[in-house]
Amino acid sequence: MRYEGDIYRPPPEADAYILQCTIGCSYNKCTYCSMYKNVRYRVRPLEELKEDIRMAKAALGDSVEKVFLSDGDAISLPTAMLLEILAELYAAFPRLTHVSTYAGPQSTLDKSIDEFKQLREAGLTMTYLGVESGSDEVLKAVRKGVTANEMLTAGKNIVESGIKLVAMVMIGLGGSGDQSQQHAQQTARLINQMNPYLLGLLTTVPIDGTALFRQVVKGEFKLLNPYEVLEEIKTLLENLQRDSLLIDSTHGSNLLPMKGTLQQVKLDVLAHVDHLLQNKDSNLIGKAYLGKF
Repeated sequence: MRYEGDIYRPPPEADAYILQCTIGCSYNKCTYCSMYKNVRYRVRPLEELKEDIRMAKAALGDSVEKVFLSDGDAISLPTAMLLEILAELYAAFPRLTHVSTYAGPQSTLDKSIDEFKQLREAGLTMTYLGVESGSDEVLKAVRKGVTANEMLTAGKNIVESGIKLVAMVMIGLGGSGDQSQQHAQQTARLINQMNPYLLGLLTTVPIDGTALFRQVVKGEFKLLNPYEVLEEIKTLLENLQRDSLLIDSTHGSNLLPMKGTLQQVKLDVLAHVDHLLQNKDSNLIGKAYLGKF
């Protein structure tokens, strides 16, 4: 098992064997992201990946049940190559039931629904799509490279193929002011139309070295304060419609860790959010979170 550079994976894939199919991200232009800035994107040769799988088999035996294909956009690989990788993985690990990957919207749009169906039939079970926002204005500002309608098409193509879609959204990505509520409302509308298996929430925290960080330092982007974060979360939850939608906000960036169906989260969280907003007591929120701002 060989790795190059820093390796990232979603929190639910903490117990997965990570197969590094690409180095870096095929797009790598988003203003908020620092993850792959120190490497040049390239696809690892198929034979090298097969060697890695054999090395993992020797080291881990038959224990592997989950695999995550990294780096930032392994869905960008040619479909034929992904099919070979999936075949090798399932041949090597008889207990394997779950293979997932990040999916960039541009790379997703480059594949047909039939290609995604082939990947699902070959054993790709889940993709993590960085939706971030349903607002065209926000997507343009963070240089996401697609419109909200294009993002919707990317997500719906995955859903239609039968692959479970995790849509990742960033609270606060529109900044403070009127844009915050617009970001929440339009994101909820997009998620309602996209119909993902799970909605993963992260909170926007600028990272040194990114374009977003420089915008914050220059006063060009105003971060939400903790109470504005709560308002945005409340608006998002109130505008989401499918009660069975799974929600996970257990990422370390988040103010409120939530996990469950939308119906459960609304019952458990909205009253608590109202209480926090009415009291405006920083002790109720936590100094660790306030320190991020």
